[in-house]
Amino acid sequence: MNDWFDAEQHVDRAHELYELGRWDEAETELRQALARNPYQAEWHFNLGLTLEAAGKNGEAVEAFSRSFELSPDDGQAALLAGVNALRADQPEAAIEWFDRAQQNGSEPGAAHAHRIEAFAQLGRHDSAEETFYIAQELDPANAEIYSAMAESLLDRRLYEKAVWCLREAARLDPDMPRVQARLAEAYAATGRHERARQLYLRELRSDPGDIETLLDLGSLLADMGRPDEAGEKFRRVLEIEPDNVEAHFSLGDLAERGGDENTALEQYEVVLRLDSSYSEARRRLAGLVLGRVRAGELEVAHRLLRMELQDVRERPQAFGEEDLNQLGELLLDAGLAREAAGVFESVVEKAPRSAKAHHMLGVALAEAGRLNEAIERTRRAVELDPRLTASMHNLALAYLRLGQWRRVRYWLRQGLGVRKDDSALRRLRTRVRMRAALRVLRWLAPVRRRRLV
Repeated sequence: MNDWFDAEQHVDRAHELYELGRWDEAETELRQALARNPYQAEWHFNLGLTLEAAGKNGEAVEAFSRSFELSPDDGQAALLAGVNALRADQPEAAIEWFDRAQQNGSEPGAAHAHRIEAFAQLGRHDSAEETFYIAQELDPANAEIYSAMAESLLDRRLYEKAVWCLREAARLDPDMPRVQARLAEAYAATGRHERARQLYLRELRSDPGDIETLLDLGSLLADMGRPDEAGEKFRRVLEIEPDNVEAHFSLGDLAERGGDENTALEQYEVVLRLDSSYSEARRRLAGLVLGRVRAGELEVAHRLLRMELQDVRERPQAFGEEDLNQLGELLLDAGLAREAAGVFESVVEKAPRSAKAHHMLGVALAEAGRLNEAIERTRRAVELDPRLTASMHNLALAYLRLGQWRRVRYWLRQGLGVRKDDSALRRLRTRVRMRAALRVLRWLAPVRRRRLV
């Protein structure tokens, strides 16, 4: 009897702490209650809500799952288990939970909306569309299904269709969180920047402290060439949340665009103090340091770039082609050609038909002293893009280092045939002609001396 009374007291205390936003303490109270009586589905459900609020989505799935086991008719527990599985990057498990939710009385619109989101996360956009059409039949007035479908369309850059879905969502539920901001994102992607700006401002009128919208509007203003207004939005974010890494990074980006390297360096350093794993800040900081090339700073750049390389090895899926290209070029600037070659090999694996990828791999291999491999990659770049004069220049240069003059002249002719005014090719041609003239003079010199005797 005492255990039951103690458990009830822990639950009451957990409710109070939850309302105060003290989620870790509320979790502790609920776990103590469940230690005394683990068969209360409602308490497991409340634990799930507490864990969800604290951002512990994986643990929340377990709590909602246990609640559903104890109360199999509770479709809401299954639905929330699915939502948290989705937030914990477990979309396949989430779909199974949404199926259970629908079978046990959960609203079909909610389950279908989240199912669309899960299919989009898996890249199964056809399944997302099929679910959307089914949901339209079952619950045509549900704004969430249009909102979820818009995310799938945005992922595929089908911006006009995404705009239509978001406008429907806003019509059906004008108070839906951030619907105007997401509509603004779609308009911005189609180049309608002024319309996007107005929608972001409309969103901020209803929620002036929305950090995500302030950041998005700041980025849009920066792209519109309005840096002062953009900076004001980012600084507003820091007034609300002083440790916001995105705001510090964005201020660094603005400073770098404006040529204020000192401020950019300061902001990127703040970002890395707050989040040492922030890849883009590491690359930007390394690039600025390399640009200065002051004594002792090159080692700082090397350290940052090697940290980035370690991240690439541990989380390859987190780095896109553009990220890897940027990293590879910075490694070349830092004199780390062998490491750069490894990065560009990864780019070639991601984009085997990219002439630029093969060209840059050729550059890195040449700088690393692997000349024959460099020639092979650079020739491949020309095969993929017969007008890539930069690769033709590099082939001529490589064969010059090998002393294969006929091939040097061949690639010079090929390059100048594509672009007669290419200054790099013309300079190399002049250099080759001068070297050829010197060879003739050296050959003639002994003959002249004999004639003078």
